[in-house]
Amino acid sequence: MLLALQIIMAACFVGVGAGLIVKTKKDPEKAAEWKATSGAKWGKAMFVGILCNFLDTLGCGSFAPSTFLYKVFGDIDDVNIPGTLNVGDTFPVIFEAFIFTASVDCDPIFLIIMLVCAAIGSYGFASIVTKWDKQKIRLGLGICMLLCIPVLLCKNFGVGPFGLIGDAIGLKGWKLVVAALLNVLWGALMDIGFGLYAPCMATCLLLGVNGGTCFPVFMGSCALLMPACSIEFIKTGRYDVAYTFGNFIGGLIGVFLAWKVVTSLPMFWLINLVCVVLLWTAYTLLHDYSVDKKAA
Repeated sequence: MLLALQIIMAACFVGVGAGLIVKTKKDPEKAAEWKATSGAKWGKAMFVGILCNFLDTLGCGSFAPSTFLYKVFGDIDDVNIPGTLNVGDTFPVIFEAFIFTASVDCDPIFLIIMLVCAAIGSYGFASIVTKWDKQKIRLGLGICMLLCIPVLLCKNFGVGPFGLIGDAIGLKGWKLVVAALLNVLWGALMDIGFGLYAPCMATCLLLGVNGGTCFPVFMGSCALLMPACSIEFIKTGRYDVAYTFGNFIGGLIGVFLAWKVVTSLPMFWLINLVCVVLLWTAYTLLHDYSVDKKAA
């Protein structure tokens, strides 16, 4: 069953990669965007991909720091942020999922149900998000980031569900139903840039799943849901070319470095820093939303 899952993830990697390359090469607008991109922007895109997916492999998540850096650099349209995050990070996240599904013990039925539910939520919501204008993207991202801060802080300080100790490598009965339904929701919210890692981990821990088992669950969920929504983002061209390929290529490098090189990092302070980044990024998104709303 694990082999079948990994074959599916490999097929998603190849399929999304081929779709992205064909769209960027043959679509006149995207081809022109590729040619017009400066070397400096390509450098920033690679930096974001390496750094943020390095952090992602450690469990910090990549969406928050990536969005923060996009706002700092100021050379990506806000409306393209969700698509850039989901399409570009598809490839490093699948790489992560290969690593953790092969090395961490997890009940295969539980794992597959969680992954499929996340993909269903993501695919179903993608067609809605790609029709949102810049203002809706800003508002949705800003609110979701504010909601994510207390979850991450609880995780960091061992409060609430993150303070519970469970030893289950899977769920059954009503607990599995609750976890599956919530993963549909978390998968849908990924489409607007709300990372699945923290809420999925909270869900699993609250229901008694072992902390280590959470890694293949949330990484595998993203490995299936991101290709599912990427189809719509690629089809509609709602992604930034440079930062998407920066996440693609740089992200793979970042995952490899975190996997092979890192033995220990001050994770407590890193997660606190991510919370500060979330707060600042949410403020800038909501501030831009408010300014444009008043101007309109």
